[in-house]
Amino acid sequence: MLSKNFIKRWVQSSKLIRKQSVWSADNVISSPYRDVEIPNSTLYEYVWKNLERWPERTMAVCATTGRGYTYEQGFKLSNTFAANLRRKFQVRDGDVVAVMLPNIPDFPLVTMGILEAGGIITSINPIYTAHEVQRQLVLSEAKIVVTLPETVAIIKEACKMAKIDLPIITIKTNGEVTQEGTVLFNDLTEDVHVDKSCLREVRRSASDVCFLPYSSGTTGLPKGVELTHRNLIANCEQVNEPLIACHNETTETHQDKVLVVLPLFHIYSASVLMFHKMAQGAKLVTVKKFTPEDYFKAIEGYKTNLLFVAPPLMFLMASHPAATEKSLRYIEVLVSGAAPLSASDTHRFFEKANKKIDFRQGYGLTETSPTISLTPKGCKKNYDATGPPIPSTRLRIVDNDLNNIGPNQTGEILVHGPQVMRGYKNNPRANEEVFTADGWFRTGDLGHVDEEGTLTIADRLKELIKVKGFQVPPAELEAVLRSHPSVNDAAVIGVPHPTKGETPKAFISLKPGFNDNSEELKDYVRERVAAYKRIEDFKFVDSIPKSPSGKILRKVLKEQYCC
Repeated sequence: MLSKNFIKRWVQSSKLIRKQSVWSADNVISSPYRDVEIPNSTLYEYVWKNLERWPERTMAVCATTGRGYTYEQGFKLSNTFAANLRRKFQVRDGDVVAVMLPNIPDFPLVTMGILEAGGIITSINPIYTAHEVQRQLVLSEAKIVVTLPETVAIIKEACKMAKIDLPIITIKTNGEVTQEGTVLFNDLTEDVHVDKSCLREVRRSASDVCFLPYSSGTTGLPKGVELTHRNLIANCEQVNEPLIACHNETTETHQDKVLVVLPLFHIYSASVLMFHKMAQGAKLVTVKKFTPEDYFKAIEGYKTNLLFVAPPLMFLMASHPAATEKSLRYIEVLVSGAAPLSASDTHRFFEKANKKIDFRQGYGLTETSPTISLTPKGCKKNYDATGPPIPSTRLRIVDNDLNNIGPNQTGEILVHGPQVMRGYKNNPRANEEVFTADGWFRTGDLGHVDEEGTLTIADRLKELIKVKGFQVPPAELEAVLRSHPSVNDAAVIGVPHPTKGETPKAFISLKPGFNDNSEELKDYVRERVAAYKRIEDFKFVDSIPKSPSGKILRKVLKEQYCC
């Protein structure tokens, strides 16, 4: 039975829907929802704006140890951390602080403290090698690094390679040994003597950059994505639209439980699971290290009712023995993103769960904070689709000449909305490539939109390889391979994989006098990249097919060797 309040909200939200067609005469697709009002505030202010409603509620808790913080504790500790960033580390407005952490309950404290201190967060994958870390530290111009004791050696090696000397703050989660030359996070959050008056000096506005994740964009090596306070707040408000909202109101008798298994260094988890859900007073249940058994145990043990996943987790939940009616019984809303998911995979999961679950599929990018489209509540007719554009968002589907095309025609997806990034940091050439002259962002993805405005992702123009939802840029792996003394040229493509979605496959052209050496190359790459980027499959060829302009013809490689 639907409550009167629910029916009232539904009727009110239904009145927000535009009556006219979402398609304009010139084939621009508008959101079917009313535009949102974006608060003129910083992300820090936005996240804490309703703190007085749920101070005693759990903000974040470790799924394994139960260690965690209430919202009131999180606010106070991050506030003290912010003051010490200003006092002891001379962080000033616009300074970048690197965060290289797994999913732990301290992650929100770190990010909120950085924001309150006037800083910018740049998040680093905690399994990165020193080669990868040093590149991001240099490009982001980071002033400090926050990490765990076990990754201090990697940070120090990265700093040595980059010829920089950065302060390192470490978070001890389970009695680890304090690393020499580092500062303890707890000492900075529990410092009762710090003078917090310095925080009154902070001057940050909605238009300032606050988050700097790194993405490969449509092609090439990772670039710093400049997301402003307004970008992230806008996206939070956009997904609050009643017909697409994936959360419930926090009250005296209810608090959503969200399993944070997706990595918080990634925009999907940082924005949708952390910033947005904290602003709604939800409980974040953080998973530091993933195992299938612990994953299902946490879903059941913490009575997870909101679950946000990428396709590999959907595959797991549809096939793993631990996925049962009992372990999945508390899930009410399930959202899949990061990569397309087929309807058949969704149905296999439903057979396992054997219950009604509000399933959604969303689409977005790091450059769009991230959400662009999301299926509305109760949408069961097309599980392949990602829904219409969210409020205040417009789409264009274009041909190769960037001319708009009409309903049900496949082309590149262009987006315009308040969630679109300011640009790539210090990279005008990349900005010229992704922004049209009139300000539309080119996603590099292929899709089509039906007459009702529902978007379906068809393929990717971009050449990124998606391994378990993670972006693997071929250019990065090719650069590593070409640095080996035996390699004359290299090309990397993504090939289907039963559990990873895709995996890299390398094509190698050797220099004269060298023999096939796949094991040596495999080890060489393994030492220089994160585990999910490693290459297991090598093919040695006489030459790499290229266009007259020198662009690798990956399509030719796929046709010749992968069909």
